[in-house]
This record gives sequence, structure tokens and C-alpha cells, in this order.
Amino acid sequence: MPVLEVTDLTKSYVSPEGERNIIVNVPRFVLEDGQQVALRGPSGSGKTTLLHLIAGILQPDSGEVRIADAPFSLLPEAMRDRARATLLGYVFQTFNLLQGYTALENVMLGMLFGPGIHRGHAEELLVRVGLKDRLNYRPRQLSVGQQQRVAVARALANHPKLVLADEPTGNLDQKNAKEALTLIREVCREQRAALLLVSHDPAVLGQFEKVQDLTAINQTGGKDVLVIGH
Repeated sequence: MPVLEVTDLTKSYVSPEGERNIIVNVPRFVLEDGQQVALRGPSGSGKTTLLHLIAGILQPDSGEVRIADAPFSLLPEAMRDRARATLLGYVFQTFNLLQGYTALENVMLGMLFGPGIHRGHAEELLVRVGLKDRLNYRPRQLSVGQQQRVAVARALANHPKLVLADEPTGNLDQKNAKEALTLIREVCREQRAALLLVSHDPAVLGQFEKVQDLTAINQTGGKDVLVIGH
């Protein structure tokens, strides 16, 4: 069973001039359980919009997103929020950490709408990502690379089936970027979560065995099926 199945997914915006611009038009995209795939695309190609549609942060104009065979995009908002917390992990480029809370609290808050807060598991994840001595540090007391590690721990806190990563190394220097990407992939493997990452960075894309051009799935017509598998 695919962990992610996208069918006839569209999203458009109306310009200030009143023109409707299609940002996402994905006839079909399938990602198998446990797979790690990078989507390559330049700025403005719809990468973030596509991930937001998959995550249910944005609602599509039409089409369907299924995650672990659940009709994710068709659920009422409250049920979609609950499903997002249990099925999905999201690593944002800007981290989106809550500045008034410690690293440990940020991870535990990520558990709030999932199976429930488990302090021990949150601590284990932060130790796993190399922050054993930073559990009670707030984001402003952490380096950029350390903040990214907190974001990775938070994304994996609820044992998601699918992890989405939007340019997750875009704010890191070369050394921290390589370490962060290795960490994301390793922890996904350990938790048997599929990973869908979008990037335009050749150094990031070069670390993936499976790289797909976004233009191959985000198109204006056709019904070709893209299956990312073994």
C-alpha cells in the first residue's frame, strides 16, 4: 500500500490583474512506504505549495491526497488536524519553533495533537539528534544547526508514516546542511517513515538515490503516473 497517493491535485491563485494562475497540477503521484525521494525544482515552481497541499495546510481546488490510505484532503478540518498530527511530520526551512519554549517543550508540544505527550520519548529524540545537553535551552540560545535538530526531533515525535521536508537545509552552512540531511534520513529510516524532500540545491539532491524533477509531476495536462518505488 502506498504511503502517499496524489490524484488530479490542482491549486491556483488569482493575480492582482484578475488572472487565474495554476500553481499545482499533479495528475498522479505515488510514494511507496519507507521510500526517500527528493523533488528538484527552482524557486517559484510550486514546491512549497505542493507540500502544503499534501500536509493539508492548504486545501486544493480539486483532487485528492491519501496518506496511509486515509482520504486526507477530504477530511473535515478538525479530523484533518488530528490525522496530520499522527500521520505526518514536517521539517520547515524556517524551523517554526516556538521561541518562548525550550527544545524539550517544543518537541512535546508537537505531540499534543497526536497520540499524547510522552516526555521520555521527546527526551530520547533530542538525545538522538545530539542535543542531550540542550534540552532546556530556548531557540534563541541555540545555534541555527541546533534549532534544525530540534525541528527534526519534533517532526518525528509522533512516529509519522510520512515526513515532508521543505528546503530543510536552506538556512544552514555547508557543514551543518550535510549533517542535518544525514540526520533526517537516518532518523526516518530508524522510524520506518517515508521521506519526501524538495530542494533546488545540487549538494542536497546529490545525496539521494532517487531524484525527480518537479516538472515531471507538476504539469498542465496528461495523466501519466509517477510511482517512486524500489
